[in-house]
Amino acid sequence: MKGLFAKLKDALVKPAAPVEQPDANPQEGMLVNAYCTCAEVPELQFAHTMVARRDLSDPELATHLEGFVGYVLSRGNGEMTRNRYHVMRHIQRVQQHLSLVVEDAQLDAFADWAVQANAILFMRDGGIRDPHGVVLLSAGGEEGDGRAAIPYPPQAWERKARTEALLSDKQMPPPQHLPPLISEPELRLRTTQEIAGRAFALLAMAVRAESVAAKDPLSAESLFESLPSARAHLTPKEQAFLLQEAPSESEVAQFAWRYECVFLLEWAMGLVDELPFPSAICDVPLTTRLLLDAHDEQGLMRAMRMRTDSEILDALDLHYRLHWLTRQAELKEQAVPAGLDAGVILERHRVLNWLVRFENKEWDEVDTPT
Repeated sequence: MKGLFAKLKDALVKPAAPVEQPDANPQEGMLVNAYCTCAEVPELQFAHTMVARRDLSDPELATHLEGFVGYVLSRGNGEMTRNRYHVMRHIQRVQQHLSLVVEDAQLDAFADWAVQANAILFMRDGGIRDPHGVVLLSAGGEEGDGRAAIPYPPQAWERKARTEALLSDKQMPPPQHLPPLISEPELRLRTTQEIAGRAFALLAMAVRAESVAAKDPLSAESLFESLPSARAHLTPKEQAFLLQEAPSESEVAQFAWRYECVFLLEWAMGLVDELPFPSAICDVPLTTRLLLDAHDEQGLMRAMRMRTDSEILDALDLHYRLHWLTRQAELKEQAVPAGLDAGVILERHRVLNWLVRFENKEWDEVDTPT
């Protein structure tokens, strides 16, 4: 550890990434920028000088992180290598950014802290390193010698292994190169009010799409009479669909699939006992009735019994890997693995990504990369 960092001590090249710098050149220690994905980081119980610290409450952090992603992608020839991909994904999950000067004698203690905080480190030489100082990406974009630890908390690796074992037992093993996903220390789940409002808005869109497909379109006002809480939670794209007199067939089909999103949210809210394996569409009448019985946002929130964080993260990990399998089948023009419904998997993956704030995107921009 000390040997690795010692080699950097005299490399005082001005970084090209947007990182914090002290007013004076540190004489008794090393300047490090730590990018942590954990929502809460351990106390810094070692000698250091704090230069700057911020979390997601600072509106400038998002812009800073976008710039850092751009820096990572601009290094070398820009080829999407293994480490570059994982570093980029890490930066997109960062919730705490600390810039500090660490005394030489405290570097081992700092490394232990960085592991617990799930941090990657930006050094003054422009390189990016793992918590122990091993190179993930050099300033020129080259990857290290393979010893660098890809920065994911232990819970993420454990969940990935469990999902792989489950799918292997079902004779549909996903490739091991797929990464872990967000885990408990990093999670910022949507609020119960957001979840309730989104469920009503999605149901309104699905009912509207079904009525259009049946050549008997429901008006916005008739929808809001039955689903009064939907109105305040519609996204711009949903509002546009609702106002169209003759939406396209593709739009109608897209919004009709939102029943699957509603069902996933009902499972997350504890309104249904089980999330079946995604082999068939949900029970649409039951899915609809559960929200109609709640009537409005307040009634739904009183009925909620939210699933644990671990249950929601397990579902996300499963559907992410299943989504990869179905997409690969489609790309290769092969049959989707038996027992899987690609449309159900896509919609569930979409709403799970929204629940865990994937890439901090709101509903209309939620992506489902695999």
